[in-house]
Amino acid sequence: MKRSLLFFLVFFVSVVSAVAQLSLSKIFSNNMVLQRDEPIHIWGKGVPDNSLEVQFGKETITITVRQDSTWGVFFKKRKASTAPQSLHIASSKQKMELTNILIGDIWLCIGQSNMEWPTAKEMHFEQEKKHTDQPMLRFYNPTYAGKRIFNKSFTDSVLKRLDRREFYMGSWVESDSNTVKQMSAVGYYFGRKILETEQVPIGLINMSIGGAPIETFIGRDCLEEDTLFSSKVKGNWLYNDALPVWVRERGKQNVGDIQVIHKDELGPNHAFKPGFAYSAGIEPLFKMPIKGVIWYQGESNAQEIERVNEYGKLQKLMIEDYRTQWKQPELPFYWVQLSSIDTANYKSNYWPEFRNEQRKLLKEIKHGGMAVSSDIGSKNDVHPTNKKDVGLRLARWALHKSYGKNVFPSGPLIRGATFKNGKVFMDFKNTANGLRTSDNKGVRGFSFDGKELVSAKLNSHTVEIQSQEKPKYIYYGWQSFTNANLVNSENLPASTFKLKVN
Repeated sequence: MKRSLLFFLVFFVSVVSAVAQLSLSKIFSNNMVLQRDEPIHIWGKGVPDNSLEVQFGKETITITVRQDSTWGVFFKKRKASTAPQSLHIASSKQKMELTNILIGDIWLCIGQSNMEWPTAKEMHFEQEKKHTDQPMLRFYNPTYAGKRIFNKSFTDSVLKRLDRREFYMGSWVESDSNTVKQMSAVGYYFGRKILETEQVPIGLINMSIGGAPIETFIGRDCLEEDTLFSSKVKGNWLYNDALPVWVRERGKQNVGDIQVIHKDELGPNHAFKPGFAYSAGIEPLFKMPIKGVIWYQGESNAQEIERVNEYGKLQKLMIEDYRTQWKQPELPFYWVQLSSIDTANYKSNYWPEFRNEQRKLLKEIKHGGMAVSSDIGSKNDVHPTNKKDVGLRLARWALHKSYGKNVFPSGPLIRGATFKNGKVFMDFKNTANGLRTSDNKGVRGFSFDGKELVSAKLNSHTVEIQSQEKPKYIYYGWQSFTNANLVNSENLPASTFKLKVN
């Protein structure tokens, strides 16, 4: 009798364990969006050698789970569809169903707190609430371990989730006045504009992390294999001088004194650890085609000149790796240039140099673009609350480059500067119907040394400045908090720049 009971219990536990092993990757849930015009890849885990039947719409595929417990299927490419569809997975022991799935475009939203900044705190939210019920706009907006925990040690519950498989937790939802509240405001306004223009379902995946450095969004292998940046993944990251000082200080506050923790040879796991957000959130998405990436990050890498000078190369490395891993060599990547803040309340001394490094990337990155935000910064706050204009400016780049719309993607961008007959002449592109000033006053923001402002004359598509001798450089918007006011006829601001005069 006892042996029979023991056999039954073992058999029961085995069956329950086997049944429980059938699963989907956690990016899949009800209400999700799948990328149009690309093969639809569905994958998960199951019991080795078990047969699975996977049905999506009218297409059904039967497969056998691999010996390593993984399985995956590819369905045919599909055009955008607003008709809700279902996904069915069945084994001999278990059935799974996902519903309300749309086919459209997926955009990944990544960066630090200004990308993470929730719509509920955005300055236009009260007026925007009546527009947020958008069933064709979907969010995957997971929480992450350690969110909003500052200047103190993580609790045991947070420490348990400092594993790449548990770090992000969430599911897809439709946009409405409730779900939108914690969604990235930049992402929301970007997605709503694309939806409004293209009339195809839009899915936004938000993996942004407040305070995160760029290094956490780059793969460890990618950093190790790069001769310029391999030092960033050597030894305990909390004591690695190749990483931003502030980032390491926050890491020490959260996990520095904790002994029992998920860790490896690079030290304890944390959202800011090099490669961690990549392995926890970005890498699992490489099997899923997406439309493109929007990126708002830099504040944590802009406080030391060494970090500023390397940033352009780091971002280029990240973009090239993402394109390689997604097997999409023309994957669109649009970023936000750092805004403005006064040095009296924030360590922003190097922000002009940083913004210029971001601008110079425009020549390095094909299928990329940069939204300028220095005109809508907050003098005393690193988190300007006008995220609507930021999202809309990113959307301009996407509509122009990714969707082929006839819109101007940005404000004036400097082409060159020449000295002739006692004047410096500056030529700009993206002037639209002509150069203007944002406040209809005289143009300001130019200097020859980055400090003392000089008077300038505004022409239709050029700017000129009188000078008795040829200056070495011309600067624009070269203050951490700038009131430079050059725009084009679309009222889009010019970028900060430093340029050699010919």
